[in-house]
Amino acid sequence: MTRTAARDIALQVLTACRVNHAWADAALKARLGTAELCPADAALCSRIVYGVLQNRLLLDYDLAAFCTQKLEKLQPPLQDILRIGAYQILFLDKVPVSAAVNESVELAKRNGRAGAAGLVNAVLRRLAQSHCALPPLPQEPLARLSILYSHPKWLVERMVALLGATEAEQYLQRNNAAAPLTVQVNPLRTDKTALIGELVRCGVQVQEHSWIPDCLNLGATGDLNALPAFCSGEFLVQDGAAHLAALAAGVRSGQRVLDVCAAPGGKSFAIALAMADRGEVLSCDLHENKLKRIREGARRLGLTCIRTIAADARVFRPEWAAAFDTVVCDVPCSGLGIIRKKPDVRYKDPQELTALPAIQRAILDNSARYVGPGGTLLYSTCTVLPEENEQVIQSFLSAHPDFSYDSFALPAPVSTVNGQITLWPQRHDTDGFYICRMTRRTHD
Repeated sequence: MTRTAARDIALQVLTACRVNHAWADAALKARLGTAELCPADAALCSRIVYGVLQNRLLLDYDLAAFCTQKLEKLQPPLQDILRIGAYQILFLDKVPVSAAVNESVELAKRNGRAGAAGLVNAVLRRLAQSHCALPPLPQEPLARLSILYSHPKWLVERMVALLGATEAEQYLQRNNAAAPLTVQVNPLRTDKTALIGELVRCGVQVQEHSWIPDCLNLGATGDLNALPAFCSGEFLVQDGAAHLAALAAGVRSGQRVLDVCAAPGGKSFAIALAMADRGEVLSCDLHENKLKRIREGARRLGLTCIRTIAADARVFRPEWAAAFDTVVCDVPCSGLGIIRKKPDVRYKDPQELTALPAIQRAILDNSARYVGPGGTLLYSTCTVLPEENEQVIQSFLSAHPDFSYDSFALPAPVSTVNGQITLWPQRHDTDGFYICRMTRRTHD
C-alpha cells in the first residue's frame, strides 16, 4: 500500500461521517483493520482524519478565500478532498506541498470528479502560495474562537458562559490536542514496576500518571492489541477520569454491584479489580452484541466476578429491588468531555442534546430502586454541561429525599469531594467528566 492509499482511506472515513453519520473513530478502525497499511501510512491516515475534523471550520474558512465557488455547493466529495489537501499544506510539515496538491488532484480523479481536478489544483496552489498571508480571523471574540479552534459558535458561547473567555479558550485548545493513552495496571496479573519493565522492553514509551495511582500514560505502542502485556490482561485501557469514577464508587470486596449502562465495560472492570475479583458485578447494556465485548474483556483480565445481562436501564426489574450495595449509572450523554478522542462530537446538532436530560433522569430514577439501604448510587457522564450533570442530580434529589450527596476522596490535586465533581481536560488533563456519589439512608 502507498501514501496514496492512506489518503483514499481517509476520504472514505470522512465520507462515511458525512453521509452515514458514522463516528470517525469506529469508521477509521474498521477501514484500517482491512486495509493492510504499513504503520507509517496508517498513522498518516489517522492524522489526516482527526486533523481534518479537529480543524474543519478553520480549513473551510481558509479555503473559502481561494475558491470561487461556495464550498458547500461543490459536488461531494470535493469539499472533503480540499480539506484533506489543505490540512496537509497547513499542518503537516513533513508532507511536501507538491505532494499534498498532486495527491488531492489524483484523489478527485479516482473518485469520479476528474472534471474538477483543475479546481482542486488551483485552490490548493493558491492556498499554499498564501500560507503566510491567510485570511485574518473574525474580530468578534466568539466568532474568532469558533473559527480558530473549529468549534461551533453555540458551543463556544456555552463554554465562555461556564468558564469565562480565558479558560474557555484553554478548553477549546485542549480539545484539539492529542489525548494521552492512559492504562490501569491489573493487580491480579502484575504490578506497576513489572508492567513498566515489560512495556519498555517492547519499545513502548511509558510515564507514570502524574497524580492518579496505578495508571500509566503510554506512547509509541504500535498495535496496542498485539502487545504481549495487553494480550495477557496485564492492563486495562481507561482514561484517568473513568478510573476516578470507579474509585469514587468506593466498592469493597464481597459486595454486589450493578452497572446499568456498562458497555464497553471499563468501569465494570475497574470496579471488579477494586474488589479484588471477590463479590459480584452485574454489567448491563441494552444490546447483547455489546455485552460480548464485556465478556471478552473480563476473560482477558482474568475477572470471574462479572456477569452480563441485556437490560433497559429505564425499565424496572422487581427482582433487583434494593438488592445491590452499589449501583453505577454512567448514562448516555452529549460526550462534550471527550472531544479530544472523538473530534466529531463537537458537530452534533444541539437540538438533539435537549432530549438527553430526560433520558438520564429516567435511568437514574429507575436505578435508584435497586440500591439497598445504606447503599451507594454513582452517577457519571463524559460531558461538562450542567444540564446533564448537576441539574439532573438536583432534580433527582428533590424527588428522592431518601438519597443525599455522599462525600468521597480522590487523589491530590482533587482530594476530598463533597458529593460531586466535574473534571476538565484543561484543568486535570483527563477527559471532561462528571462524577456524583449519593447514598440511600438506612431507614424511612
